[in-house]
Amino acid sequence: MAGIQILALVFCVGGVGAVIGAVVSNEWKVTSRASSVITATWVFQGLWMNCAGNALGAFHCRPHLTLFKLEGYIQACRALMIASVCLGGFGSIFALIGMKCSTIGGSDRNKAKITCLAGVVFIISGLSSLSACSLYAYRTTAEYYDPTLVTAKYELGSALFIGWTGAVLCLVGGSIFCCSIAELSKHPRAAYSYNGATSMMSSRSKAHHSAASPKSIQNVPKLFDKNAYV
Repeated sequence: MAGIQILALVFCVGGVGAVIGAVVSNEWKVTSRASSVITATWVFQGLWMNCAGNALGAFHCRPHLTLFKLEGYIQACRALMIASVCLGGFGSIFALIGMKCSTIGGSDRNKAKITCLAGVVFIISGLSSLSACSLYAYRTTAEYYDPTLVTAKYELGSALFIGWTGAVLCLVGGSIFCCSIAELSKHPRAAYSYNGATSMMSSRSKAHHSAASPKSIQNVPKLFDKNAYV
């Protein structure tokens, strides 16, 4: 079980790293060269800035200087990707605490609960990244096939595929962490015997002995004295 949890942690950490790479990347969509006359120059856009490059290797990037005039889907993708990264960080901490190979976290039962919580957090992180990349890809595809749009056509960038890969890794790793709680069912609960009657009898006997005085004990006839049968 410890080896499986380590593998799940590797998946999740790799997924969070891929999500971070997608967030900082500027290639969420790139200009289509199929319909472009000048193929030596292209434009690519990301969540934070727009960049332009040419075949000579020169690049120029301009950040989004406004927040409220950005399109709504870009702001939604920003929020979802930031939430995915934050949840991935919290999930990594929970996973390190709840893994069986760690020395912290308490008993095995508590560790299993913390590990399951880490799995749920990673699953939510993966769903956030998956939703953001899918929303951005949908808008890019819709604009590409829109006949009324006369501006430059854009295609899917490499950052979307990196984000999808990170989302899948987080989902797989989180599912493995959640399945690790099934180990609790293999260990039945310890059976406790009811000692109520015994405790009552012992308490009564103690009360009886405490009530008996030393004089009453001395006045008890010695039935087994040597003169008892004379």
